Amino acid sequence: MSASGVVAKGLDHVVVDRSSIAWVGGETGDLVYRGFDVRDIVPGVAYESAVHLLLHGDPPTSDPSPEVVGALRRERHPPASSERVVDVLEPTVPPLEALRTIVSSLGDGRFGYPPTLEDGYRLIAQTPVLLARFVRRAQGRPPVAPDPNLSHAADYLHMLTGATARPEQVAALESYLVLLADHGMNASTFALRTAISTQSDLASAATAALAVLKGPVHGGAPSLVSDMLDAVGSPDRAEAWVARQVAEDRVLFGFGHRAYKTDDPRAVVLHAIARRVAAPDRLLLAETVEACALAALRAAHPRARLYTNVEFWSAVVLEAVGLPRTLFTPTFAVARTAGWTAHALEQASDNRLIRPDLEYVGPPKGRSWPRALPGRGTTG
Repeated sequence: MSASGVVAKGLDHVVVDRSSIAWVGGETGDLVYRGFDVRDIVPGVAYESAVHLLLHGDPPTSDPSPEVVGALRRERHPPASSERVVDVLEPTVPPLEALRTIVSSLGDGRFGYPPTLEDGYRLIAQTPVLLARFVRRAQGRPPVAPDPNLSHAADYLHMLTGATARPEQVAALESYLVLLADHGMNASTFALRTAISTQSDLASAATAALAVLKGPVHGGAPSLVSDMLDAVGSPDRAEAWVARQVAEDRVLFGFGHRAYKTDDPRAVVLHAIARRVAAPDRLLLAETVEACALAALRAAHPRARLYTNVEFWSAVVLEAVGLPRTLFTPTFAVARTAGWTAHALEQASDNRLIRPDLEYVGPPKGRSWPRALPGRGTTG
């Protein structure tokens, strides 16, 4: 039974609120932050400046944003309680699972409702610090303290490796972080806004978002793209390998998107970045697989409007940056903390509990409970 009689499976085309943060143009291939086309600001704009734009609504007075640089520098020192949580986690725990636990540990009473800008800076700044600490502990190496002289992207790589990253690696990662900083009402952001709508805090809401991000149909597929490229092995094998996958109705990771019915602008930009930073052999393999996959998918599903999505070229870029595959989705989360913060602040500014309906299709009212069930209800 439904009040309206209309069911929107997956909430397709259901508008649940208004937002001024980001516009996803699925039919036109657009992604716009606060009125700025991401293709006009990536590469080139610092992640700190993108954070400023998302949280404040306008670009900073200089690049990188001095306000955000200063705020993140002040907040890059997690509480000792969270560091202890990191240190007792088993090294075999996958980093994304660890990150969910780590972020939940930030909920030590300092986060409250409504969320504040300072809460957001704390989440954005401390997430990569604690993640890098876990990765190094899991490797049997001591943690690397954050360096106040490094940018957010450069410091993340430094804390992971203990070495100074090459400029082209930092630039590529920074572009990735900006491109993945927000994407409108995606699944993890919906979970976060739902949590905030209950007047929960930002640490709890981000934990809910991370639980959703784990799923391979939202954020968990970039590493599967790398596995797929490895399985193909070489460009001369791509056409036959892809044809076999399509014939057997198996997933080709990195293709198709719930929103985009044309080119994903993030994939287009990341492809250009991959041309600059990826190893030539890996780039050739990826480009060949992409071409074969698109041709095979369009032949098999001519009406489906399937295009390369962000995860395909994310995998190639993150490989070139030097990140292990287990860190691909956690790094997605490092980027998305900016968007999550912006949405938490926006939700709380004009809050209403998010509480959609379900259409009931069970037995109709009027059933009678059996009177002689064995057990506790039996009388005699």
